[in-house]
Amino acid sequence: MAFNPFENAANTFRTQANRAVGDLRNQAQASVQNFVGDALNTGIGFVDNAVDNVVNDTIGGFFDSFGFNKSSRSRNLPTATTGRVQQRTTAQWSASAADSDWRVKLSVPPQFNGSSLLSPLSATGGLVFPYTPTIVIGHSANYNQLQPVHTNYPFQIYESSQTDDLAIIGEFTVENEEEGRYWVAAVHYLRSVTKMFYGDGDNSGSPPPLVKLNGYGDFVFNNVPCVVTNFTVDLPNNVDYIAVPLEVSDQAGQSGTTWTPTQSTISVSVKPTYSRKTVSSFNLNEFVNGKFLTNGSGFI
Repeated sequence: MAFNPFENAANTFRTQANRAVGDLRNQAQASVQNFVGDALNTGIGFVDNAVDNVVNDTIGGFFDSFGFNKSSRSRNLPTATTGRVQQRTTAQWSASAADSDWRVKLSVPPQFNGSSLLSPLSATGGLVFPYTPTIVIGHSANYNQLQPVHTNYPFQIYESSQTDDLAIIGEFTVENEEEGRYWVAAVHYLRSVTKMFYGDGDNSGSPPPLVKLNGYGDFVFNNVPCVVTNFTVDLPNNVDYIAVPLEVSDQAGQSGTTWTPTQSTISVSVKPTYSRKTVSSFNLNEFVNGKFLTNGSGFI
């Protein structure tokens, strides 16, 4: 395991903090013994709980704010066979402990499966937002207004309905090389799905590939076919950057180091896109009853 001065410093600080907390508990117990008398056990229990709360809220919060308690997050990436590992109470790389994985993710197109640079995304089944992102959903029903002469109220003539672009805004943190490689893969993935198959190579002349959006279970986003229309990544000037060595195995001699921000925000705009054949099978009555939300057609 590589030497990590931050974790060593954190361990030293934790040891000193625990020693100080032990001294505080002993002093508190002595004070309780002097003042509580017959209720000694109850008093000591009360103080123990209070001290534990201080430890958890203050010292634990300190470590959480710097990410030391989250160091195992990237090591618990779900495997390709099981698809999930133990769930923590906070948003993270690992999958849900429930039967279904409700994390927000964008699938990797089959045409990109051979890319070693995108291989970190394969372990999570696509580009997964490690923290619960903000998603803006919009639906529109378009009407044309017809107002005859000498009338008070116009008539609304229905034209069409549409699902507006979805805006996904998520925070990414990088605390080690493994998470750094995931960040690089995420950015390279978004660069790739916004480009057409141009020039030499397979599928030349084809538009950017379709991706599937999933998240929040069967009745929110269930294999929604989308095209990525826009994405932004901020590179803040007020955060640290971590050096991440990279080697592309399928390209001889392609290796180097990338500096990734410890905290950044990635915003993605996707447009739900359905084929004419899929749209022709739509049935509003069955949609209202939930059928078209769970049959894999991806209607929302």
